[in-house]
Amino acid sequence: MIQLPRLYAVLDRACFTGRETLLRAAEDLLRAGVLLIQYRNKRGQAPAMLAEAKELRARLSPTEAIAPRLMMNDRADLCLAAEYDGVHVGQEDISVEAARTIVGPRRWVGVSTHNLEQVAKADQTSADYIAIGPVFRTVSKANPDPLIGRDGVRQARGLTRKPLVAIGGITRQNCLSVIEAGADSVAVISDLLPDATKSAEEFLRILG
Repeated sequence: MIQLPRLYAVLDRACFTGRETLLRAAEDLLRAGVLLIQYRNKRGQAPAMLAEAKELRARLSPTEAIAPRLMMNDRADLCLAAEYDGVHVGQEDISVEAARTIVGPRRWVGVSTHNLEQVAKADQTSADYIAIGPVFRTVSKANPDPLIGRDGVRQARGLTRKPLVAIGGITRQNCLSVIEAGADSVAVISDLLPDATKSAEEFLRILG
């Protein structure tokens, strides 16, 4: 059973005007002490995504003081090519077991779920952690699934012993209540910006 840090930062390429702003935000997160970062790019072409992912890997290389874990969204093949630490798949991507076959037993595989039935199914897979959401209203997804709220997180907690990541509309104002509802970690996109260092430090202070 893996142990997740309380804060799971998601760098969504759509939130950044260019590669350098993305890279600077990643460095700011690392400087603040964030240990789990996902690179998410829903619109990019594979060659450009790989180049950007590799540059992120180079900028966030582990040191003696800190060793961030990098996750690739959707693409298990790019996870391997960029030497990332794991891949996160959604309900419309390849299956958990297909991703596991590609990345092997040592890298993490996470999976998104949006209702209790999906959580129960994910619990039977080799996924290292399960993400559940959207908890609150979110602007990071064009066609979001129905909100599950804190009660949904609480019910999901009862269906699995795997680490649970809550996602969707998580802010500094509501993150602690989501942890109290049963999540092990909160995935944050929009509320980390525009000042990633300040926002991440505040999240880490609130979450303890």
